[in-house]
Amino acid sequence: MTYFTLFMTFLKLGCTSFGGPAAHLGYFQKVFVEQKRWLKPDEYAQLIAFSQFLPGPSSSQVGFAIGYERAGIGGALAAFFGFTLPSFILLYLLAVIPSDTNPYLQAATLGLKLFAVVIVLDAVISMAKSFCTKQLTAIACLSSATLVLLAPYIYTQLIIIIGAAIVGLIISKKEHSSTIKIKRPKVIPAFIFLLAVLIAIFAQGDIANTFSAFFYAGSLVFGGGHVVLSLLQSMLPNFNQDQFLLGYAAAQSVPGPMFTLATYLGAVAHPANPLLFATIATFAIFLPGFLLLLTFKDSWKALANHSQFSQALALINASVVGFLLAALYQPIFTSSVHQASDLAVVLIGFICLRFLKMKILFLVLAFVTLSVLLH
Repeated sequence: MTYFTLFMTFLKLGCTSFGGPAAHLGYFQKVFVEQKRWLKPDEYAQLIAFSQFLPGPSSSQVGFAIGYERAGIGGALAAFFGFTLPSFILLYLLAVIPSDTNPYLQAATLGLKLFAVVIVLDAVISMAKSFCTKQLTAIACLSSATLVLLAPYIYTQLIIIIGAAIVGLIISKKEHSSTIKIKRPKVIPAFIFLLAVLIAIFAQGDIANTFSAFFYAGSLVFGGGHVVLSLLQSMLPNFNQDQFLLGYAAAQSVPGPMFTLATYLGAVAHPANPLLFATIATFAIFLPGFLLLLTFKDSWKALANHSQFSQALALINASVVGFLLAALYQPIFTSSVHQASDLAVVLIGFICLRFLKMKILFLVLAFVTLSVLLH
């Protein structure tokens, strides 16, 4: 597979994947598992589970890993640039070009957010059929969704996944006695990660300070783009609240990864050279998660394929479905469906996608058009 093919595939997703990390995983499920069949359902679930263990942008890490599986590090970079470029451009333009509120654009954005509800609902059902087939996995799914909704904190998902793994290992230990041999982590990505940490620690000057702040944010944020705002606010005290909220709202409104909030903040912070600092901030916030993924990916794959870990992985996968179910309600449903007509559009779209098997691009255009007409 050529790098160009991967780039164009992810560029298309980067232009149409609205709704945040959970919705992105729904789009990936539809395209790479069901349509293109690049991954089996269990392989895709392993990537999602692995991304939950690592800091950084979970959906972008999954896309990066898919590109890596198809064409090595070049494919991973092609996937990243394709998926990230549209939101990078849009948020950069927002930072440097004054723009007035456009009611048609707002209506179109609402339509795309409604379509994200359809995508995530479809993904929850598809993944539940694959990973919540037994009583124990169904309980794990519903319990994780409940806990995430009741305790929407930064580390809740990580604690749930660790708990699911521990319970699964205890159960598996009674059934399997063989030891688990884990492959050694890759040295080069780990070395680059440590080198970047040192650079961030001893940062001097505007460029190094910008890299440092966003690299630390990418290294410490678990749970994806929805939780990065508070951390960046503490690391960038010179920004006012309005700038943060405008950038955060824009990052949720455009397609692609929400971590491109860094693009907007980097450009706004340095109006004399916005493109350079937007690029540095974006690169720095994504870098830690990608390096950690490359470092431990083979170790995780060896662990996931071991029979003793099978029960643990089954509960982890079920918990991930629960996370997606919780995200379907908050923030995706609550931020998109405001009246009866919105819910009606979602239900019609779900019928068209799930049962009539209509193409995603056609449905995207239909949702945008219908939303503009209704609003």
